[in-house]
Amino acid sequence: MKKTNKLTLYLLLLIHFPLKATSPLQLFIDLTPEGGTLKPIPGTYSGPIVIKKSIILDGQNEVVIDGNGTGSLLVIEADHVTVRRCKLIHSGHSHDKVDAGMTIKSDGNLVEENMIEEVLFGIHISQGNHNVVRNNRIRGWTDDKTLKGEGLRLWNGQNNTLEGNDIRDVRDCFFSNSIHNRIIGNRILNSRMGMEFIYSPDNEIAGNYFSNNDHGLVGIYSDNLWIHDNRIEHQRNLHGSALAIKGSSQVRLENNIIMDCAVGLTANSPTFPENILYIKNNQFLYNDVALYFYGDKGGHVIHGNRFTGNFQQVAVTGPTSARFNDWKGNYWQNYQGFDSDGDGYGDTPYSVYWYSERIWMERSMARFFRGTLTLGFIDFTERLIPYSKPVLIFEDPTPGVLRQ
Repeated sequence: MKKTNKLTLYLLLLIHFPLKATSPLQLFIDLTPEGGTLKPIPGTYSGPIVIKKSIILDGQNEVVIDGNGTGSLLVIEADHVTVRRCKLIHSGHSHDKVDAGMTIKSDGNLVEENMIEEVLFGIHISQGNHNVVRNNRIRGWTDDKTLKGEGLRLWNGQNNTLEGNDIRDVRDCFFSNSIHNRIIGNRILNSRMGMEFIYSPDNEIAGNYFSNNDHGLVGIYSDNLWIHDNRIEHQRNLHGSALAIKGSSQVRLENNIIMDCAVGLTANSPTFPENILYIKNNQFLYNDVALYFYGDKGGHVIHGNRFTGNFQQVAVTGPTSARFNDWKGNYWQNYQGFDSDGDGYGDTPYSVYWYSERIWMERSMARFFRGTLTLGFIDFTERLIPYSKPVLIFEDPTPGVLRQ
């Protein structure tokens, strides 16, 4: 079809479908030439839509794509497509088919500044590489959290950048079998789980903000994660944790702020010597439990962190769960020593023993009584007149001291 004929058909379509919800945006996309730019007339258009060639779709914040509850709203199958400033609403309801606001099945695409609302899944990248998804706003349905889909879902993708997205009221942001991705500066609120990585090594998670979720960030069998400069707060689910790492090696946790959470970090003991975590220069502030270790032996590197206002600094499942970690230079608010030589480290080690804490650590139902006069009295008497030699949980030989 000649270019003039395509233009004529385009104008006829505009006349025949004047800004109705049934306007066929798919036809406009099909008429846009390879490498061209489509800026639809402001209005509401019907989905689903499939893009099979490299074009730029710019909604200019005036175009709404309504899926009417059917399937995924917009599917990108071609490489090097740009979709920006569109509003996508009302996806289908099928978890099996992964009905999403936007599905990306190709490489090198740019998706930015879109609003995606009332969808099951937000943006789903399936076997896509080198895509950039940034500055989008994603909102799920108001259903129960377990019935929702993921705000961001990445499966079997590499070298993608997910940056500056605002995500709320979804189930999770889920990353599976995906490596070498950068997840930077996103905001995730009011969801079940902030981010979950399963079999997804070598990803960078930095500068993200998590608040009022059941859980913060979870890494399972995902080696070499670099988790740094994130802020995680108000994760108050009884069984939730701001950070949880299981079965993962060489994970770096650096310069994060974890505040007002049920548990700051949950981690299992290393199964092998290489299965260690590097926990450095983080701030654990006003949590119920700052660190929770389970397993029989330690081995994690815990240096230069700040522990302030936590009800319990470290909780364990056994007497050796934390003892053999490498503790050094951490600041403990309740340290009762001095720094007489002014080197920034305490003159005596910071040692923590098992007293009344053992009751609620070993019996979860007893957590209800944490902070009560009953456990307080038991703790006082055990410290004053020990019935037996207390068990050492861990010891920081060089606790940091803040100088005025």
